[in-house]
Amino acid sequence: QVQLVESGGGLVQAGGSLRLSCAASTRTFSLYDMGWFRQAPGREREFIAAISWSSGTTYYADSVKGRFTISRENAKNTVYLQLNRLKPEDTAAYYCAAVSGQFWSTRDYYTGAKYDYWGQGTQVTVSS
Repeated sequence: QVQLVESGGGLVQAGGSLRLSCAASTRTFSLYDMGWFRQAPGREREFIAAISWSSGTTYYADSVKGRFTISRENAKNTVYLQLNRLKPEDTAAYYCAAVSGQFWSTRDYYTGAKYDYWGQGTQVTVSS
């Protein structure tokens, strides 16, 4: 069982930045594909970004491309999500997710149901 713990959320003004972190409790973190999702009240969970363990390839939702950056630091068992140029519509609970091994279909990176482990979430609130 892998536990994921997110941190770094908070209240920020529009145009500001935050960096979210997700620490994983596994010694084989380097072998996990990782993703970030978010969910706003009354809305469905939304894919934000993902990173492949094997190639380092990153994937982004169109709504955040060019503003958000996903990265990982395997030595610290941590994946990050840098949020820049934040907008009020980015307000949501942000969740990291993990799956052991590698997705073979690009589509799987975007699909929450394909991930095995989830964190408890960290709230990001962007004021206008």
